[in-house]
Amino acid sequence: MALGLLLGRVVPGLSEGLDAVKVGSVSLPIAVGLLVMMYPVLAKVRYDETRRVTGDKRLLIASLVMNWIVGPALMFTLAWLLLPELPEYRTGLIIVGLARCIAMVLIWNELACGDREAAAVLVAINSVFQVIAFGALGWFYLQVLPRWLGLATTTAGFSVGAITVSVLVFLGIPLVAGFLTRTIGERTRGREYYESTVLPKIGPWALYGLLFTIVVLFALQGDQITSRPWDVARIALPLIVYFAITFGVGFGLGRSLELGYAKTTTLAFTAAGNNFELAIAVAIGTFGVTSGQALAGVVGPLIEVPALVALVYVALWAGRRFFAGDPTAPSASRNASSAS
Repeated sequence: MALGLLLGRVVPGLSEGLDAVKVGSVSLPIAVGLLVMMYPVLAKVRYDETRRVTGDKRLLIASLVMNWIVGPALMFTLAWLLLPELPEYRTGLIIVGLARCIAMVLIWNELACGDREAAAVLVAINSVFQVIAFGALGWFYLQVLPRWLGLATTTAGFSVGAITVSVLVFLGIPLVAGFLTRTIGERTRGREYYESTVLPKIGPWALYGLLFTIVVLFALQGDQITSRPWDVARIALPLIVYFAITFGVGFGLGRSLELGYAKTTTLAFTAAGNNFELAIAVAIGTFGVTSGQALAGVVGPLIEVPALVALVYVALWAGRRFFAGDPTAPSASRNASSAS
């Protein structure tokens, strides 16, 4: 993050160059980083075991409630409570709350030793709902609900096509690639060889892709972030509260439903994460690249990355503290390996 911000400030024309070529509404370098980041994680998924996830109605219903009712409603509430006099930033945060995570959540879930198969299924469900519900929820939270509450309304148009492209590119491509890699690998040499030899070779690329994406993202927006520090701080406060509450509620809900450590962790991270690339693209496409709404979208990953890294450690600690004897909970040695 620091390197990206520094590059964005000191290298003339870097942000314009990085943003010159796009996939849909997202910069090509960021798109490449996201695809490289997601492919190894999705290649690790045992797709023949996803049936046990789709059959777990408690997990599926809890995820839908957390992602499409609790998350957007909480962000709407925090945006109005903490930014009542800043309508552009408030609108940008509401858009962030509507964009449910389909990318980086796989990395956080992996680091916290969550359930890979559950994460793949929940991310796929979020993707479908994103295409179907994003525009309707935007209309509800920006116009209908504020009008009911006697608050100011905001007019915004959302492109279903842009949202669909985002989902197909950033989930569809790595999902198909990961599925084909595992299927062909297992049929060719068997599961044991695939998981003991192939996965260790491609696994590190997930973190390389994550680091590359973060550097490029902040290089693109470095000047805007560093030139408006007070505004960034104002936007950051509701985001920090949002991540803490959604993760805590998701983790507590999973534990109360007795989902086990791995599924509980997956539920919490899929609820807390947001699709920053979609939120930024929608804000820029609707309100302009220099708008306050776009700045709020940019600040989202600035806060989300360190917040969710910290929550990885919280999840690992909670696994030891609250899930003693759970076979899906990571051991102390596994914690150290995952955190590294």
